[in-house]
Amino acid sequence: MQFKKLEREDIPALIPYFQKQKTHISNYSVSFLFMWFRHQNAWFAVAEDCLIVREQFITMPYFHFPVSRTGDEESELRALEALEDYCRKNRERLHFTNVPKSRLALLVERYGSDVHVSNPRRWRDYLYLAEDFKTYPGGRYSGQRNHVNKFLKNYPDYQFCDYKREDLEEIYRFLKEYSAVQLAKDTFSAQEELRAVEEIMPHIEELGMVSAYVRVGGKIVSLSVGEICGDMMIVVIEKALRGYQGAYPAIAQFFARRFCGEGIRYINREDDAGDLGLRKSKLQYLPAEIVDKYNLAIKRPIDTVSQFPRIKTERLTLKKIPEKDAARFARLAKDDDLNRWWGYDWHDDAPEDVSDAWFLEDVYADFKKKDEIRLGVYFGGELIGEAVLHNFGYRAEAEVGVRILREYQGRGFAREAVEGLFEYGFAKLSLEKIEAKCFKENAPSERMLRAAGMRPCGEDERYFYFYKTAAM
Repeated sequence: MQFKKLEREDIPALIPYFQKQKTHISNYSVSFLFMWFRHQNAWFAVAEDCLIVREQFITMPYFHFPVSRTGDEESELRALEALEDYCRKNRERLHFTNVPKSRLALLVERYGSDVHVSNPRRWRDYLYLAEDFKTYPGGRYSGQRNHVNKFLKNYPDYQFCDYKREDLEEIYRFLKEYSAVQLAKDTFSAQEELRAVEEIMPHIEELGMVSAYVRVGGKIVSLSVGEICGDMMIVVIEKALRGYQGAYPAIAQFFARRFCGEGIRYINREDDAGDLGLRKSKLQYLPAEIVDKYNLAIKRPIDTVSQFPRIKTERLTLKKIPEKDAARFARLAKDDDLNRWWGYDWHDDAPEDVSDAWFLEDVYADFKKKDEIRLGVYFGGELIGEAVLHNFGYRAEAEVGVRILREYQGRGFAREAVEGLFEYGFAKLSLEKIEAKCFKENAPSERMLRAAGMRPCGEDERYFYFYKTAAM
């Protein structure tokens, strides 16, 4: 899987992924991507014929739930697995945003109880029955009906017109007049939205969207833009000039009658962004549902570890390496023969005037970032090697590694250290699986991993792969 930074020219090709989406969430739409891809710092990838959108806030990635082009939920699960592998390999945190309620239980069950879930009120979408907007029925909608009737009475010459590209100049004049009031709010979101509205208008047809406007006296006084996703019409844009009483409920009704035909059961009028005035207005239209959008932060077993563990075996102690052992640890870390099998060349990252302390600082930094648990292997009070739990995944898995100074090799210390990590990983971290790999040429490591009870599970051009569960 490879994520690509989303550019405007990429967006039309993504239309098929949203046409059958069933989430009833407006963020899963072409219009959302087009209007907010810069602000959201959006990236995207396709896996298992599913689209995965990645947003970036400062340094933290947030992923949308995979959306299948064909609506295949099994494909979405396979794409989810591919995303987990991507995050693990690239050391990215697995956070989800805009997760629909229908997928929440699946994710919580998949990742266990140690999941942080939030559902901010300000970002929940308002979902309405399309039929209600077509007729404003009964006493519940008497206010909206009255406003529409006043509009019809006051402006009998009104015209409701489908979008035409040749009307763009007139549309921009309308938006300029509208923005004179809107920009007086002087909020970032208001400015960003108006910029996005101006940018999307020339691309309505290209993006498969629909739009219409109301003219009074030959002048555009209100505008609406929508996108059909599954059985839902998302009202992406709805603007009206002040001074035209009833303009908003009128265009909302005209738009629903014109474009919400057979198969369109719902109208999504997006969130209120925490604006209490807007919230009041949206609630007055009596939503059938206020659609939850969940954020999930998935925690790995290492995220609960606040200090280096101390592990005792028959002969060894695995523990944090103190500063007094920096020179001895540096000798281990700089041993080129050992590094050949370690899979990491310290020369790539070390400064020219590398000190012994630098190697130990790297150990501490990896733990602080929750990347690795690197422990010294001690025998008779002497540091003789290093044992590592690293490459933590999001389904209670991790990888194990060990290296022993040459003068202590051949005495079973590597196996004993690995077995100590097994006990700690399964008993204390509640890992479900511990993995390992070794170079194919490294016969001693292969024998050690087998002797420690690990089972072969594959190979490639460079490595043999192994795994172990608590039941093995």
